[in-house]
Amino acid sequence: MRKIQKLLVANRGEIALRIMRSAKELGIKTVAVYSEADRLSPHVKYADEAVCLGPPPSSESYLLGDKIIEVCKELRVDAIHPGYGFLSENAVFAKKVTDAGLLFVGPSPESIEVMGSKLAAKQAVSTYDIPLVPGTEEAISDIPAAKERAAEIGYPILIKASAGGGGKGMRIVESEADFEEQMQRAVSEAQSAFGDGAVFIEKFITSPRHIEIQVLGDQHGNVVYLFERECSIQRRHQKVIEEAPSAVVSPEMRKAMGEAAVGVAKACNYFGAGTVEFIVDGDLNFYFLEMNTRLQVEHPVTEMITGKDLVKEQIWIAEGRELQFTQEDLTINGHSVEVRVYAEDPKNNFLPDIGKLQTYQRPQGPGIRVDDGFEEGMQIPIYYDPMISKLITHAENREAAISRMIRAIDDYQITGIQTTLSFCRFALQHEAFVSGDFDTKFVEKYFTPDVLDDSLSEEEESLIAALAVEFFEKEKQSTQVSSETEKSNQNSAWRKRLKIDG
Repeated sequence: MRKIQKLLVANRGEIALRIMRSAKELGIKTVAVYSEADRLSPHVKYADEAVCLGPPPSSESYLLGDKIIEVCKELRVDAIHPGYGFLSENAVFAKKVTDAGLLFVGPSPESIEVMGSKLAAKQAVSTYDIPLVPGTEEAISDIPAAKERAAEIGYPILIKASAGGGGKGMRIVESEADFEEQMQRAVSEAQSAFGDGAVFIEKFITSPRHIEIQVLGDQHGNVVYLFERECSIQRRHQKVIEEAPSAVVSPEMRKAMGEAAVGVAKACNYFGAGTVEFIVDGDLNFYFLEMNTRLQVEHPVTEMITGKDLVKEQIWIAEGRELQFTQEDLTINGHSVEVRVYAEDPKNNFLPDIGKLQTYQRPQGPGIRVDDGFEEGMQIPIYYDPMISKLITHAENREAAISRMIRAIDDYQITGIQTTLSFCRFALQHEAFVSGDFDTKFVEKYFTPDVLDDSLSEEEESLIAALAVEFFEKEKQSTQVSSETEKSNQNSAWRKRLKIDG
């Protein structure tokens, strides 16, 4: 086992801060890296040491893997934690880290490489009897052959980039007449986004839910699952609201999905924290989708229901320790909900809205957690993901966790920019979400900008006016009382003494 004394966090914002806090609790010194745009960011101030990597664009700062490794050598760093995004799932970078004699707080480069390709991942897990969505087993480029396979699978089908993510290089095809055009677009988009135009075909699940399983594996062959997260509320194929556990997963389904996720991890000799994503159809049949070989944005809801600090577990696993608990030791405690607070305007197709945080006051109280990387007065930079924070609640059950979240959203004061808080409040109160009867098409089915109309009704305006009159009357009475008290005090013994002493 190799003890980490100093850790460099190769990331920014809320995830950098979140990692540093756990490292600090373990007595580990931290090093921050930052771009010129993040010079005054909280993660830079919090770290024991900080080094500027370069100009704001990530290609000139946070993606400079060789420079980050050089910083580690200069500052005698033991390990690198990549967080998520940027270099977190870059197998080449992970190998360079280990070749430099540093610990990479994440899985092996080989695991990252296998699971980084959706096709390679499907092939790796095929021997573990894990449910797969019907589709091609390899990349396909011959259009006539692809059409024939699509007909066998049955429309609608999904054309997906093998190296893809975030909805890029993905096309839904409803009929054979649209196939050729959509395939060409998918290949072109995949090549542009990932430098890899390989695509494959899958049956399109028409009413899908996105449910994922958190796994932890050590370097001694032990793997456990930490239950599921429901991640079906999305916009542009990216998550906005997550919760744990899912409202529709039974104990039997949970066990089956968990064991399948463990099988996926074992298929690539996985160690560290990882997430196995499944797509679930209307009949609650689940199919392996992909594995994310890193810490997930939504990991806090798992921490809240299990009591496990996933970052500490990552660090201990990187040091070579065995897991200190078994599957039987893990239980679900209550319910947790997370909303991602993006600097986006829900009324304008969720377009990013940059600007200054003129007001920024976090909600407080029992069962509320805010993971953020901003302070009041800071600018939201245009160069990175527009997420401001993650707001998480925990309570004894789902209803209480949702109620607590609605209260927390109301208490979260942000001005100067538009945020997704209003959309999240709408979603949490919607009948479909409350009942648990929703899928990844929630936004498409239920959301239009007019539902967030914040204009007041005549009844609400009358109530506010009445309250205002009552307030000013009380203020007037208070002022009169204060004036009479002041006159009385002027003749009091201590006032006379004060005048004499003065």
